[in-house]
Amino acid sequence: MIKLTDVTKRYDNTTVVHPLNLQINQGEIVGIIGHNGAGKSTTMKMISGLVEPTSGEVRVMGQDMWKQNLKVKQRIGYLPEESPLYETMTARQYLLFFSELYQMPRAKALSRIDGLLESLDLPQKDKLTGEFSKGMKRKTAIARTLLHDPDLLILDEPNSGLDPLTSFFIINYLKTLRREGKTILLSAHNLFHVETICDRVAIIKNGRLLVFDTMDAIRARLGKREYQIIFHSDDKLEYEQLGGNYVFRTHDVDGIAHMLETVSSKGWVLVDLSMRESALEEIYVKLMTNE
Repeated sequence: MIKLTDVTKRYDNTTVVHPLNLQINQGEIVGIIGHNGAGKSTTMKMISGLVEPTSGEVRVMGQDMWKQNLKVKQRIGYLPEESPLYETMTARQYLLFFSELYQMPRAKALSRIDGLLESLDLPQKDKLTGEFSKGMKRKTAIARTLLHDPDLLILDEPNSGLDPLTSFFIINYLKTLRREGKTILLSAHNLFHVETICDRVAIIKNGRLLVFDTMDAIRARLGKREYQIIFHSDDKLEYEQLGGNYVFRTHDVDGIAHMLETVSSKGWVLVDLSMRESALEEIYVKLMTNE
């Protein structure tokens, strides 16, 4: 679906994307994360055909993005981080206007618009987009991105500034689109959302790709497992206390086995045994501060 080969981007004497090799398969949701200025948006714009790479090759759906640009763009839906609406229009009017730009037959456009308004829970009639909440405006922009039924969605911060309920709605909506066979490339600062929804994650720092893999593989390579035992004893012990119980934590599997033997031999009461793997946020912070 997407293949970047030795892609770079320079502005004057500043390199914002160093040689980048990336391949994204059809039907995947891929998250691209990094600090502000890391090169995320520039990379997404190069894939979208909005910014020409300084060197290297960008192929989308098997086509060279800079030789058959218009043909490929017709199959892409791009959502920038900032996406102002025409605020004197209703959502229906706004989407109908864009359907004309896409040269969609009117009957097909109206049917598509009705489906999008319903699935995104947007006002059907008189309310102007200028009166919308930020969440409703973002959903309208997403509807515009989906209007021409693209095969590839490139979404730059789709949940930017949204309340948790609207963010949850959009994340679940993206899962629905994946089931429909859409390929989705998104950037997000909310790493929990990235971890929840993405099949693979790319982490970029200063224009360089540090990691690109599944979350399981990233955790196995860069994360840690923390084991925790909660137990009860009437004795006064030198362990962390939690709600009348004691807590023992370790990253060492042998350490947890030894502690279980201790709890049993001392006659203490085992309350809970759990294991937690590193969250993407922890791994990300480690990479940003240690690399």
